[in-house]
Amino acid sequence: MVNWLRRKKKSMDLPSSRGGWMSIIRESFAGAWQKNIEVRQDVVLAHYAVFSCIGLISGDIAKMPLQLKGKSSSGIWQDIEKKDITSLLDKPNAIQTRIQFYENWVVSKLISGNTYVLKIRDASGVINQLRILDPGRVQPMVSDDGAVFYQLMADNIAGLTESIIVPAREIIHDRFNCLFHPLVGLSPIFACGMSAMHGHYIQNSNANFFKNGGKPAGIITIPGRIDQDTVLKIKEAWEAGYSGENAGRTAVLSDGAGYTTMAMTAADSQVVEQLQLTAEIICSTFHVPLYKVGLGTPPTYNNIEALDQQYYSQCLQTFIESIELLIDEGLDLDKKTCTEFDLNALLRMDTSARYKSHSDAISGGWLAPNEARKKENLPPVIGGGSPLIQQQNYSLEALAKRDAKDDPFATGSSATLAVPETQNEPVKPEDDDDSGSKALSESEAFILKSVLKGIINP
Repeated sequence: MVNWLRRKKKSMDLPSSRGGWMSIIRESFAGAWQKNIEVRQDVVLAHYAVFSCIGLISGDIAKMPLQLKGKSSSGIWQDIEKKDITSLLDKPNAIQTRIQFYENWVVSKLISGNTYVLKIRDASGVINQLRILDPGRVQPMVSDDGAVFYQLMADNIAGLTESIIVPAREIIHDRFNCLFHPLVGLSPIFACGMSAMHGHYIQNSNANFFKNGGKPAGIITIPGRIDQDTVLKIKEAWEAGYSGENAGRTAVLSDGAGYTTMAMTAADSQVVEQLQLTAEIICSTFHVPLYKVGLGTPPTYNNIEALDQQYYSQCLQTFIESIELLIDEGLDLDKKTCTEFDLNALLRMDTSARYKSHSDAISGGWLAPNEARKKENLPPVIGGGSPLIQQQNYSLEALAKRDAKDDPFATGSSATLAVPETQNEPVKPEDDDDSGSKALSESEAFILKSVLKGIINP
């Protein structure tokens, strides 16, 4: 099959009519080649805002365990156990833990815009490992009939000793921002690369500035004309004796020479604002709130759950939903089985808010005490397995039957009952020895009188 695919290699490529993909790889942002501006990936990733955003997003998603859910006969999604799938979710491969695997997944998607996961099967065809591939060693390809294949270069980590072409069913492809082609994703760096390089140049300039003792440069003036060699010697002697570690030492000038310090420009004095602006642009590209990476003023209101919910819906949700859907499709799960990240590890409220939420749910009658205790990692208690409700509450069905009467608010005392008059008189026993029947008749009479007086609800 590999040989057949190789014979068809010329007809399998990404069509240029869809926008092409080579320009995306060679240029870090649109127009970089025309402007002769180089955006180096290693420099961009070293920017503190880019590094923080990637680490924050990947770490928050990786810390949530991926659970296997099954739909019960009552339509409730609950945790289930399938040994082969559950073990694969807990340990995707032999060289990575669960956290490392999903962190690597998200990092690859954020840096390159694409994540390629190779399914490794055993002799019976069952998937027993998932390996994340180097995105630089994978190329999507399309055949003449529209079928999608992937060309995989040799990769020792993935166990590939030579280049092969595999069909799309053997690859889990997660892509981000497919602006030019549906099979080629774009990294957020495509939009914030210039800002990251700008911040890099600002930091480099500041490093050189403080290397010179934190003092602006100056001009040495000498009366008369001097040749170029003399200028270079004076400059080198000055920098060697009075800059860097020697900054601040006393200088002695002769022959009428003088030194004039250059004042700092307004642009130099606003370097902090410029550096913060580059970080704000980067955070907006990654959809990360500024306070999450230590920038800006943290919100003053005390509602951690609301802040995390905003961060989840605006930044993390699309990554989480994409991974869950791709895992479901990649493992061929049926409609009654799915994978789902445990959001409780991310959207965890403070202690007082959690306890109040549990109390409201239990008093409302829709959450059993043992279910609330399970959320707090507490053992169940006797009698706490079912929801609780106060006895004076009536069901809607019972209230509907009451309202269907002619007088829904009639009480027992005003109700009309056809009762024989003889039942109101004392009952005389036929046999003095039959004391049991006498006691029973008196009890019946007492109950009947109580009903007529409205003491007992019939």
